[in-house]
Amino acid sequence: MSLVYLGLGTNLGDKALNLNNAVSSLSLEIGNVLAVSSFYASKPWGFDSDNEFLNAVALVETNLSPFEVLAGTQQIERDMGRTVKSSGNYADRLIDIDILFYDNLILNQPTLVIPHPLLTKRDFVLIPLAELAPGLVHPVEGKSMEELRNELSGC
Repeated sequence: MSLVYLGLGTNLGDKALNLNNAVSSLSLEIGNVLAVSSFYASKPWGFDSDNEFLNAVALVETNLSPFEVLAGTQQIERDMGRTVKSSGNYADRLIDIDILFYDNLILNQPTLVIPHPLLTKRDFVLIPLAELAPGLVHPVEGKSMEELRNELSGC
């Protein structure tokens, strides 16, 4: 079994319901949801929108491969009504699920990069990650989630 940290975000509709539905779907499609962070409001990142985001991080125990997790999370997004996955052009979305970490795996493939390449720049990821796993060490950066969060927020 592997441990996967997944970032969740939504800025359309009933945001708390969207996150809760995503977590329920993760438990059905990906594996045993061991923990979910608090929900955090954040401003849109990488684009302009009047809609704030609600974000969380989930820790899931799975026997799926990283690519199976990716396929499963993308199917959950589609099932929840997301029609287009962002590819550099961010937009409002009902749900977004990103693989942040998969055990200590370092993977750099055209369709999947683990750890998520932008997580160290995003407070809406680092704050809930540091809540769930403050001592988790980034396998590339060599720093804990708490350290990375503090660096980003200037603490």
